[in-house]
Amino acid sequence: MLVMYLPHSAKQTFVSGEVALVGTGPGDPELLTLQAYRFIQQADIVIYDRLVSKEIMALVPESAERIYVGKKQAEHRVPQEGINQLLVDHAKLAKKVVRLKGGDPFVFGRGGEEAQYALANNVACHIVPGMTAASACTSYVGIPLTHRQVAQSCTFITGHVKGCGELDLPWQALKDEKQTVVFYMGVKSLPVITQQLIKAGRSSNTPAALIHKGTTPDQKVYRGCLESLEEIVEKYQVKPPTLIVIGDVVNTFDEKQLSGIGYLAPTKK
Repeated sequence: MLVMYLPHSAKQTFVSGEVALVGTGPGDPELLTLQAYRFIQQADIVIYDRLVSKEIMALVPESAERIYVGKKQAEHRVPQEGINQLLVDHAKLAKKVVRLKGGDPFVFGRGGEEAQYALANNVACHIVPGMTAASACTSYVGIPLTHRQVAQSCTFITGHVKGCGELDLPWQALKDEKQTVVFYMGVKSLPVITQQLIKAGRSSNTPAALIHKGTTPDQKVYRGCLESLEEIVEKYQVKPPTLIVIGDVVNTFDEKQLSGIGYLAPTKK
């Protein structure tokens, strides 16, 4: 067995010619890490995604160049290969390149792909973690992902379909009622998700929630059960970005106890 002890300094030094993949969390600027803020403040150029909030973009120095490369499902302003090349090209111009990503770069953020490409082209890469939507958005609406008496595991899944239009997932592995399942980017695939989970053995009455634009001023949460999610989406015209949460943890707290974003208060008697 090889045991590696990696040197660690209190602060990573960001120098010209390097790329920093910075996770900005799901939108609330107060969830930004101090490390992320420090890297943003040093940027010569910022290449940013659609889900990076305007409040976080306001923290970018006025002197920094900005390039928008946001993606919507089936609508990519700049293809991933082009983004990879942008990072390398600007780093080789001796710039401090900050790649801003919603959530965490390594959780459905393609950060792994971008880091691999940078290294393959002799460009050093900093990885700055961010709060992923599943943990931040659920916390803000009073849904614990795990609970000793309710859910002992949690699974994060992308709801994006393959290029062939198929959502191929291990559905049988998701039927355990003691497991919380969170789908990112799954609103358009919701009919398949609900049908396949029920077919695999998950109860149609399993509590479920849709969290739209979690942690932002536009946050909305819709609660129901697995079989009612499609009806909720149609009735309220729920659009992306929306997180889908399935499991008994959805009903851990009474809605009356949620007195504000991320604030729980005792129910008045």
